[in-house]
Amino acid sequence: MCYLSEGTEFLSSDKFERAQVMQRLFFGQYSHEPFIDTSRFGYLTGKAQEYQEALKQKQAPGYGALGVMEQHLANHDFFTGDRYTIADIGLFTYTHFAGEGGFDLTKFPTTQTWINRVKNPDL
Repeated sequence: MCYLSEGTEFLSSDKFERAQVMQRLFFGQYSHEPFIDTSRFGYLTGKAQEYQEALKQKQAPGYGALGVMEQHLANHDFFTGDRYTIADIGLFTYTHFAGEGGFDLTKFPTTQTWINRVKNPDL
């Protein structure tokens, strides 16, 4: 994403904002995806019962990651520079399907608003 967004509005030329984008993308890969997206895989493959213990262990860290997002979005419309960037693209991919992995997004109303903002930028 960084390579493809170079020179576009989706990746700032400001060094601090670029660092924030990278921070959010790394957060997505190390604190979000291993718990939320991998849980979704268990349900989509029909193996939720088989992986029940593993899925249970992913709940607390997954909700923790969603809590970090909720806290940030309480004061910001987007994840970096208060505008849509590749940080939002990266975090959106796993978050908007979190319910399919057994996570209740109704506990995160600000995150739900952000999901709708990303889906419908003209609203």
